[in-house]
Amino acid sequence: MSPDRADRPDPWVVLASGVSWDDAWMSEKHLAVALSAYVPVLFVDPPVSYLTPLRKPHLRAGGLRPRVAEVHPGITRVTPLAPPGVSRPGLRVAAAAATRHAIRSAVARAEGPRRAVHAVVVASLDDVLGACPGALRVLWGTDDWVAGAELMGLSADYLRRREADQLAAADVVVTVTGHLADLWRERSTAVRVVPNGCDPGHFATVDQVPAAPDVHLPGPVAGFVGHLSDRIDVAVLEAVADTGASLLLVGPVQPGFATERLARLLARDNVQSTGRRPFEDLPGYLRAIDVGLTPYADTAFNRSSFPLKTMEYLAAGRPVVTTGLPAARELPADLVTIADGPAQVTAATLAALAAPADPALAARRRAYAAGQSWDARARAFLDVLGLADRVPVAADQTLSAER
Repeated sequence: MSPDRADRPDPWVVLASGVSWDDAWMSEKHLAVALSAYVPVLFVDPPVSYLTPLRKPHLRAGGLRPRVAEVHPGITRVTPLAPPGVSRPGLRVAAAAATRHAIRSAVARAEGPRRAVHAVVVASLDDVLGACPGALRVLWGTDDWVAGAELMGLSADYLRRREADQLAAADVVVTVTGHLADLWRERSTAVRVVPNGCDPGHFATVDQVPAAPDVHLPGPVAGFVGHLSDRIDVAVLEAVADTGASLLLVGPVQPGFATERLARLLARDNVQSTGRRPFEDLPGYLRAIDVGLTPYADTAFNRSSFPLKTMEYLAAGRPVVTTGLPAARELPADLVTIADGPAQVTAATLAALAAPADPALAARRRAYAAGQSWDARARAFLDVLGLADRVPVAADQTLSAER
């Protein structure tokens, strides 16, 4: 850390998230918490309207009012309000304007002689990079949003235009995978890769905590932790269940996703779905899981993704069977099993379930995950933002966290 840091204002980082603080713990929330150990963070929710809770009932508790509040030490949260129907062209413009206004209002309330906005990090294609004139404009690509247009119910042509505008407006571009970086480097030379991380401390005691009391499947158990959505290859889950092995599904279900097939799957005696569960409770569910599954479908959208669940399985010391996303192929081959298609995934899952416990291998999984922590990712981000001096010298391993 620079010795004159005490004489300079605190550099505030604005993180405009693609998901709400009250949503499941996604990349944005994890990174915000990790960054807050070094710099103050303004976490900006996506704009909400009075119709938002109809799609996301779990957001009702927060109320529909403009909010600026501390939600974690070092993190101030702002929730912009916008008219309903933000997926329509004119209202998208209004929603972006409302978000920029909410950011500037929150900054005006907190900015002073000891605090100045250093960077605006935007994890979406929303037009908010310029919300704080003079701040570093950073586009954070957590997904290939154009490829996910159909999944999000938006126009691919619109998203393609927004992507081009966003890449042109950004001073720096960060992606979670090399695959997405390669796509964007055709239009932006300033692209850095900082992969998703994990919270190894949160999962370090998985084998010591009680198993979640609502899990009633006999062991051994293959498990999936995450959002059941169009990103998931339901045929893989069906094939695993066809073997008679216990299959535990922990997480919410996207409305309309494979409705009939999923209903039949969940009706089986050897399959249990818990629905949405808090991040804080996940160690108890991973205690009940013997093998973690990442059954992503082979789509253009998924190829640029870096599923958080894979790293969380490793942090818990669990064997991992994953379909062959580019991000999965960058992980150590002895720590994950890559299989494509229902038959291969099923065979790999049964083999992992039948394998005797290997404490040394479990320890290697945890050790690898510990090196890929969100703290390491935050330090890599600080380096990208030109704030590496915020990291104490003893902890400064910023560059080693990048690929």
